[in-house]
Amino acid sequence: MTRKTDGVEFVVKPVASTGGASEFRQSMTPHPLVYQELAHDPHFGIYNGRLRSLSYGNAPMEDLYWRLRRQVMLSHTGELATEIRGPQAEALLERVFTRSIAAVRVGRCSYQIACYDDGGVMMDGVLMRFAPDHFWYVQSDGEFHGWLRAHAGQFDAEVRVTDTWISQVQGPRSMDVLAEVADEGMPERFRYFDMATIQVNGQPLVITRTGFTNELGWEFYLEPGADAEAIGDRILEVGQQYEMGTTPAEVTNARRIEGGLLFAGTDFDATITPFEAGFGRIVDLEKGDFAGREALRTADRRCRTWGLTCPGGTARHGLTVSQAGQPAGRVTSSAWSPTLGTGIAIVRLDDPEAGPGTQLEVLCTDGQTHAAEVCSLPLYDQAGDIPRGRATEPLATTEPVHAAI
Repeated sequence: MTRKTDGVEFVVKPVASTGGASEFRQSMTPHPLVYQELAHDPHFGIYNGRLRSLSYGNAPMEDLYWRLRRQVMLSHTGELATEIRGPQAEALLERVFTRSIAAVRVGRCSYQIACYDDGGVMMDGVLMRFAPDHFWYVQSDGEFHGWLRAHAGQFDAEVRVTDTWISQVQGPRSMDVLAEVADEGMPERFRYFDMATIQVNGQPLVITRTGFTNELGWEFYLEPGADAEAIGDRILEVGQQYEMGTTPAEVTNARRIEGGLLFAGTDFDATITPFEAGFGRIVDLEKGDFAGREALRTADRRCRTWGLTCPGGTARHGLTVSQAGQPAGRVTSSAWSPTLGTGIAIVRLDDPEAGPGTQLEVLCTDGQTHAAEVCSLPLYDQAGDIPRGRATEPLATTEPVHAAI
């Protein structure tokens, strides 16, 4: 199937052939900078009703991975930004999210999750605070806007999906790119989870010190009316002196698993609580009422979501984990880690008493069952020094930390 964007025709390739007809009946809006990826023979999937490149047909995954780890890479995503504003915008968000909104200062971001009334995790994303009464929530894949609007009826607040597109510049040289690409240089204050507005080629551009790779990096937000090509081409032009190119989800997926960043609808969903997902530190039961609070007050606080290393191969997704021949859990995400030289995965264990150090067996993509070990998340850099700019290389540590922003 072919589509055109800005006059350029390209081929949309689903990753799997099954279900293709029903998939392509959905909205397939491409990122406005998709033309930057076309030379790499991208294979697309659907994320929030938008096209997102999942892999490249002519660019080796491991090569791109090391450029992300050692230099800098540009990734065009399918995240969706919802705007919440009005006199009671903060009160609405306090009702929906599990941690304090009042504590989020203007000009800052906050990782936030929302739950259903029964305590199941509905959505995760990054909340951006522009003003006391003005926010954006940048969500993972899935339906959240309707849930937010349903709650908004009780508050003096407006909720709308913005037509904003998000890209991320990630890697050790990402701040070098930012310093040169911003017309007035690096923002005066731009700490981890800060937000700022810069000018690129004379175009105003919102940026945040966030990302989905656990590398040093920043994200930029192309709003309606912006000259996306002028901004995107300038960023890519500057980045190319540091060997920056574009990268698909396949590459960022390996890094986010290493970094213990969970994927909505895959690593967690409405069937498990934040505690089971390892989000316990971002649930504040004392902040006041919020959706799911009563159910979470009596919920089991034990974590069931951990990392897994498998030197023999890459784990298959699904009910592929066993212990002494008995089913032991589900692999929700997996990849090969070039940094660690081992297969890595995120696993949801059946036994909440099991944890780091537990020895398991897992069926791998080679069709064989290999020995595996449960470990803490993230798999390295457990103090978060890399994305915070305190280090640019992985740190060796055995301290058991289950990280949450």
